[in-house]
Parts: sequence; structure tokens; C-alpha cells
Amino acid sequence: MLTYGSPHYPSCLQVLADAPFLLLVEGSLEGLQQPQIAMVGSRNASHYGARWGHEFAVGLVQQGYAVTSGLALGVDGICHRGALAAQGTTLAVLGSGLANVYPSRHRRLAAQIVEQGGALISEYLVTAMPLPAHFPRRNRIISGLSLGVLVVEAALRSGSLITARLALDQGRDVFALPGALGNPMSAGPHWLIQQGACLVTQPQEIAQLLGSGLNWLSMDEKTTISASDVEVELPFADVLANVGDEVTPVDVVAERAGQPVPEVVMQLLELELAGWIAAVPGGYVRIRRASHVRRTHVLI
Repeated sequence: MLTYGSPHYPSCLQVLADAPFLLLVEGSLEGLQQPQIAMVGSRNASHYGARWGHEFAVGLVQQGYAVTSGLALGVDGICHRGALAAQGTTLAVLGSGLANVYPSRHRRLAAQIVEQGGALISEYLVTAMPLPAHFPRRNRIISGLSLGVLVVEAALRSGSLITARLALDQGRDVFALPGALGNPMSAGPHWLIQQGACLVTQPQEIAQLLGSGLNWLSMDEKTTISASDVEVELPFADVLANVGDEVTPVDVVAERAGQPVPEVVMQLLELELAGWIAAVPGGYVRIRRASHVRRTHVLI
């Protein structure tokens, strides 16, 4: 049992406005302190989603991350199993009490997670039932524990997109796996990419985007880090934030940024020379991304 502010309470959760006061944990507390990537997606995973969910879970473990998910059917279970297959740590955040693992067919998987050094986590009493209202609420813990959230497969109306929105609200990065055109389970990731989520095709890209050796600082550390030490200064951030991965016309950038077109043209030229964007027929595209730059009008 971990209470807010106790020594083993995850420091990354303590900074959240809606941090859970109490966490019940079955398994190793050490896994909570590892850098984590959340992997979420559809309960009805396709063959494509199953394959790449497994591959990314294995790859993220090899990059030094723990894999965090919600123990649900489909993508969640696939990613937990992938992390276990790679002899890594995986954490499952439940929408029920620890004594009522849901779904019941994942009880063996839950036991394997604990046996291999991972943990089951819940903010609910041990005997709490898996009520529908619990699952959207537990998503904030999944994203809050993690450095970033990877959406593997999801429909447009999906709990995975709720987790992505929560991640953005918490200042976490959102990654999305591109899928086949026409597959409803690819519509969610594709929409996130259009909104500025990072498109990734291999686990190493996530590690590169996040940076190596990134750790959460505990609340009792006295070290002060200035913003100038940890942030790359961005030129014309308000303009850059509105250039997407698809071709964005100059007038659209100007309208989004609320600036005159001639002024935006000069800023775009400097951004191109600095290597942030590239000029293409019809406008500009983003070729370099900073984790703290996001489009200004993202509705999830």
C-alpha cells in the first residue's frame, strides 16, 4: 500500500493534479521506479496489431523501458506478454481491486507479471469490482506513470484515445503506430498522427525521441535544474507547432499562428534553414520534432 507522498510513491504521479491518494500494489515496487512506456489499443486486435504490439513491447524492453498497460484483452495483453517474452518488466494498472483481476482469463497473465518482477496496481479497494466507470479513470494512472503513450491500434471512439488525451494533459508524449488504410482499428492512430502525435515505425525511434537515460526525479531531491539546462530553445515555436507531418500550406500556418503571411514566410524560411521543416510542393512538412511542441488546436 502506497499513500501519496510516501517514499515509494511514484514521483511522476505526485506532480499530477488528480494523483490517486492511495495505490495498492501487488509485486515489485522497483518496477514503479523504472522509466515506462504505456502501450494501449483495441480489445479486438487485428493480426497486424498483434504482431507489431508484440514487436514494440519486446523492442522497448530491449531499449531499457518497462511496459505499462491495462491488462485488457487485445493489445494490452499482447504487450504485457511481449515484455515478459523479452524478460522485461511490465506493469498492469487495473480498473478493479487486486482480488478481482479483470478479465478473469488474464489471471494467469497477472500472476506471470508479478512472478517476473512486475506489478499489478490499483487505486481501488482490494475487493472492488470492475465497474465501467473505473476504466476511464484508471487511464490517467497508465499515462501518468509513463514517459509517453504508444497507441498501437484503436477505433476513433476508443478508450485508447482517452489515454492519449490524458497523456497530453499531463505533458507526456504521444506516439502512434501507422496501420493499413481502410482498417477501422487504424483510424485512431492515423487521426492522432494528423493531430501531431509522433509516427513511429520501430521502438528505437521512441527511445531517440525521448532521449537516453531519462529518469524521473524523486520529490525529495534538492537538485535544481534550470529550464535552460534541459530544454532546446525553439525558433518561432508558435509557427513550428502548426506545421504537421503532412503538407501544410503557408496560409494555413499563418491562420493557425495568428500572424501575417509575410512574417510567417520569413519564419518558415529560418525554420527550414535550421532543419526543423522542409519545403515541398504546396507548403511545408515537419522533419524534426521536439517533445514539448504540439499543435495549438488539438481536440480529443
